[in-house]
Amino acid sequence: MSPAGQRHVPVLGREAVGMLAPHAGGTYVDATFGAGGYSRAILGVAGTRVIGIDRDRTAIAGGFGLVERSEGRLTLIEDRFSNLAEICAAEGVAAVDGVAMDVGVSSMQLDEAGRGFSFRLDGPLDMRMGQTGPTAADVIAKASEAELADVIYLFGEERHSRSVARAIVAARKEAPITTTRALADIVARVVRTKPGDIHPATRTFQGLRIFVNQELDELQTALEAAERVLKPGGRLAVVSFHSLEDRIVKNFFAARAKTSGGSRHLPEVKQAAPSFRLLTRKPVTPSEEEMTANPRARSAKLRAAERTDAPAHARAAAPSWPRLSDVMRGG
Repeated sequence: MSPAGQRHVPVLGREAVGMLAPHAGGTYVDATFGAGGYSRAILGVAGTRVIGIDRDRTAIAGGFGLVERSEGRLTLIEDRFSNLAEICAAEGVAAVDGVAMDVGVSSMQLDEAGRGFSFRLDGPLDMRMGQTGPTAADVIAKASEAELADVIYLFGEERHSRSVARAIVAARKEAPITTTRALADIVARVVRTKPGDIHPATRTFQGLRIFVNQELDELQTALEAAERVLKPGGRLAVVSFHSLEDRIVKNFFAARAKTSGGSRHLPEVKQAAPSFRLLTRKPVTPSEEEMTANPRARSAKLRAAERTDAPAHARAAAPSWPRLSDVMRGG
């Protein structure tokens, strides 16, 4: 999550691993392996074992050298991090001492034009973190104007979403929209910005990327899976990069760490015992030095909590936002 040349150093990596407090003999899940920064730091503690997960085949291939150097202590799995509980079970691990998550797109993905994540580099409009499923170009081609507006507004937090969706639908009638440059140019014609503002296509690209990869659903499911696999005293550390992700993490920890505080004037409502103890009342943010070295770090927030011995809470109902399967099923 750092600039080229320092890709092995994730944003807030030292702080996140510090929250995990890895110890000899402990087993940890690096749920978003990426360039292996968390795994490398955890493996620096003698006797630790790490299960690294990434849905990006390129990231897994890039970690083979670390696997060899770990002498059997690192296992890499190509899969979604929402499946971490099943992955641990398949590896014969019933409970773990810590789980680390670095949520969102990586600098490696942004820097590779062929992945189609960046509006600054012309490439195919792909945006998939894995190798399967519909691309962003497929969504752009098939979604209705209303669906596009919802995706861009809800996941990209773009207040001009209706204008952007209208422009996309008009443009695709003339020619298929298949490259990042083409989409960025369409958005730039309807979203006006002032000097110093973010690129006009930033929020549209974010919304499409989150939608294509079902990132918010994946995050919620992964947090619940971590709750199930962490042993008492085990720790969960999550670094997020924008408000939608951070809100999910914040609400998850708040709900799991909540203690009974009902009113004496109202009937007592039975509440599940806290399954986590907060380690961060407020999110940890990057230092000025880290933000200067890596501008992307500006929006990063780290939240962490320690597992109690209470049972895992019931899984939350899925939010009623647009689903990739529904949009791609449409006419």
